[in-house]
Amino acid sequence: MTIKIDGPFYAQLGGAAAEARRLAAIGYDGVYTLEGSWDPFLPLVLAAEHAPGLDIATGIAVAFPRNPLHLAYQAWDLQRFSEGRFLLGIGSQIKAHIEKRFGIDFDPPATRMRDYILALKAIFDCWQNGTRLSYEGKFYRHTLMTPMFNPGPNPFGVPPIMLGALGPRMTEIAGEVADGLIVHPFNNERFLREQALPAVERGLAQAGRSRADFTLQVNAIVITGEDTAGREAAAAAVRGLLGFYASTPAYLPPMAAIGYADLQPELNTLSKQGQWDELGKRIDDEFVAAFAVSGHPGDIAAALLARYGDCADRLAIYAPYAAPDAMWREILQDLRRLQATA
Repeated sequence: MTIKIDGPFYAQLGGAAAEARRLAAIGYDGVYTLEGSWDPFLPLVLAAEHAPGLDIATGIAVAFPRNPLHLAYQAWDLQRFSEGRFLLGIGSQIKAHIEKRFGIDFDPPATRMRDYILALKAIFDCWQNGTRLSYEGKFYRHTLMTPMFNPGPNPFGVPPIMLGALGPRMTEIAGEVADGLIVHPFNNERFLREQALPAVERGLAQAGRSRADFTLQVNAIVITGEDTAGREAAAAAVRGLLGFYASTPAYLPPMAAIGYADLQPELNTLSKQGQWDELGKRIDDEFVAAFAVSGHPGDIAAALLARYGDCADRLAIYAPYAAPDAMWREILQDLRRLQATA
């Protein structure tokens, strides 16, 4: 099966329609939003309208601050409006943001997320198949659905639930109850193969499911550019990104997998001191090579497939810097050509 390629959809509402058309013209199969400083759902409405051939996804929307029923209505509407091209990507965020920014409970995150996804699936089953809504979990309870509030069956089917996870228990939960895993961009091959993929398999086995029942979307950080200056600028941007991720205690496992556990406390201290510009300076070449695919544009497709080609169902390109559309178009064409001739 050919790997689908997803592009980052960072547009606010005012520019979302044009940005969706641009990403479709480059050749992406789908687009994903991030929940940052604006809503992750609203731009997808415009993407579905103005680039109807694209798959659309939240990658991710923060789950816990939203009641499962609120999220279910949004997902149902987007699945219908996009004619079956919507993927509901959710995640837990980290403890500090949930408790201090959103002001709600976080612990225990994996158990809470399992309950959340099962509640969503119970709601979807009620709407799609007419089953009585009678979900009673540890954290969520949904036992009433009257005709006035029931949207009825979705002609395009139930939207798949993709769970963003990094820790082993949350990744197991993805394998057990979600329809797919969103692998965080802060990943390396050793962490992916020795920790993440085995955790997925444990979850699938617990639920009696096979890998064929599951979608693996891998976020891949890419460093490239049409000339030396472009590649150097891309590398600088990615070092800053990696330093930011590495300063977060929850993101320790991928660092520990390649022997960089001792760097995390140092970067965390710098972040607490507000020395954000210093974080990227502590990321060395070996670290970059482990967490990002780097090279001339003509080499990127082969490098991505060498790293992820045997496990990814969808590949989400993560490139936090400006680069020409034509360059990305050629990289996507290379990815498809190499897969077709493999």
